[in-house]
Amino acid sequence: MSPYRRIYDRSLKDPSGFWGEAAAEIDWGRKWNKALDDSRAPFYRWFAGGQLNTCHNCLDRHIAAGRGVQLALIYDSTVTGTIQTFTYSELRDRVARFAGALRRQGVEKGDRVIIYMPMVPEAVIAMLACARIGAIHSVVFGGFAAKELATRIDDAKPKLIVSASCGIEPNRVVQYKPLLDAAIEIAAHKPRGCIILQRPQGRANLIAGRDIEWDEAVAGCEPADCVPVAATDPLYIIYTSGTTGQPKGIVRDNGGHAVALKWTMKNIYNVEPGEVYWAASDVGWVVGHSYIVYGPLLHGCTTILYEGKPVGTPDAGAFWRVIAQHGVRVMFTAPTAIRAIKRDDPNGELIHKYDLSKFRALFLAGERCDPDTLRWAGTKLKVPVIDHWWQTETGWPVTANCLGIEPLPVKPGSSTVPVPGYDVRVLDDNSREVAPGKTGCIVVKLPMPPGCLPTLWNADERYRHSYLVAFDGYYLTGDAGFKDEDGYVWIMSRIDDVINVAGHRLSTGAMEEVIASHPDVAECAVVGVADELKGELPLGFVVLKAGVARDPQMIVKDIVQLVRDNIGPVASFKTATVVQRLPKTRSGKILRGVMKRIADGAEVKVPPTIEDAGALDEIGAALREVGYAKPRASEGSET
Repeated sequence: MSPYRRIYDRSLKDPSGFWGEAAAEIDWGRKWNKALDDSRAPFYRWFAGGQLNTCHNCLDRHIAAGRGVQLALIYDSTVTGTIQTFTYSELRDRVARFAGALRRQGVEKGDRVIIYMPMVPEAVIAMLACARIGAIHSVVFGGFAAKELATRIDDAKPKLIVSASCGIEPNRVVQYKPLLDAAIEIAAHKPRGCIILQRPQGRANLIAGRDIEWDEAVAGCEPADCVPVAATDPLYIIYTSGTTGQPKGIVRDNGGHAVALKWTMKNIYNVEPGEVYWAASDVGWVVGHSYIVYGPLLHGCTTILYEGKPVGTPDAGAFWRVIAQHGVRVMFTAPTAIRAIKRDDPNGELIHKYDLSKFRALFLAGERCDPDTLRWAGTKLKVPVIDHWWQTETGWPVTANCLGIEPLPVKPGSSTVPVPGYDVRVLDDNSREVAPGKTGCIVVKLPMPPGCLPTLWNADERYRHSYLVAFDGYYLTGDAGFKDEDGYVWIMSRIDDVINVAGHRLSTGAMEEVIASHPDVAECAVVGVADELKGELPLGFVVLKAGVARDPQMIVKDIVQLVRDNIGPVASFKTATVVQRLPKTRSGKILRGVMKRIADGAEVKVPPTIEDAGALDEIGAALREVGYAKPRASEGSET
């Protein structure tokens, strides 16, 4: 039996024993009574009765082991030209002092603190300081619209908000404080106060009696010691979009989270303590929580906090410069970042400017990686490129090529196999497992492993209704795909993106995979649009690589033929349009649902997470050229 199969099988047959052994890698103030508590199923809990502190496990534990002089955090800001480093001892001291500042502002164990900040070290310090005293942090992506921030304030009811005067984009300064002030004005719940980090690029006006500058808040504070919390106590709340318009507060517990993330660093990413690991994301997203802050620090790695873009800061070699300069061994980013780099530097010429000899592997997640992009990155970087799949709700990978257990053959387009702990199934609408190669709903058999959401914040019934009722005994991922004969999982699209063309259920992800294989295509998206005759028809949007001189209409003809040749006439793929850019969230997800609503003539609400609202205008213009009309986007949501 292969190492992967042996470990995977044991994780499902004896989850308590398997994760109990993994928990030995974490310091506990009091050992748990039961590794898996199923007394309130389907509300499972891990390590019930145990006590620990996540900040201690991220910082103090490594210092006690004699590694206080090792670098814990490297802050690399291309937009300010700043590089700043913190050893484990230095970071612990900064965190302990800010934890003291939180306590002086009245924050205690169990209180909520919203962190609304850009990619600066103080954001990481604030997160760890909350964990140190047992407060529950909720990080909101910096620059979110006031209305969206207000909904999170009303749901989390924070005692305090930690923010900054501004964020910095390549060509502009984003003033955060007016957005924060407006959000507090809108919200029914009013925080006791705000701590504001003043950045020199844009200072903020403070409100007397409510706001205090970071430096003033910290001045003279006694460092705070770590406070023991129950393993089942919340560490943080992270909000994700809900279908009702009310964001869902994903809860992450302390015990299961620490055990799972520590385990992933070696077993999935194959990094050792002391090595440099970089997740090119944002602390406002789950990737930032798991793999900028907690995962690397729990494992004793050096983590990188990068304030910049994959292209334009200054060029498409930005990522390679960071890897070379800081000795990154493993990197994690979104496929959309690699597609942007490929678009601007299709031959990978900028890669050769840098010494990447220490670089071992590139992991991709956040959106499905098309095979062409994966092959391009592997060929140019000459390292394994691993597409893996997980969600905000799970907090860590569900399927992956676990390099630290047993590297498996890569199948471009597949996120490889289920990670130990996850019993992944593919079901039809009648809850029956489908045959290999047949598309169905991707689900995970309960109980979920440690670190996954145990519930939603103050909303047990909404948690059950959102994730557990569609298939009894299973967690509904919301994704559609299939398993092949080798057990590899292929995530093709969201369930909502499986379109029905004249009674045939077709995956838009499969069509995107075919389109992306065209040599002139940098990235693409396919959505299903309403059709009176066939119910739905696929509509393609294509971004071309830099320097492509061919007639776009000839490229569209090529693409239509490609889909016909690879998927068949049944797809009825006849229409595509070339655009300069695709509308995306700041985390890199393409806004396919919004594009579909524009094409269908439905009312469009500009999402608060959109990276560039102007991209929607371009989509509308392109749609008019191919016979679709764009309604006016509804007001009030754009940042």
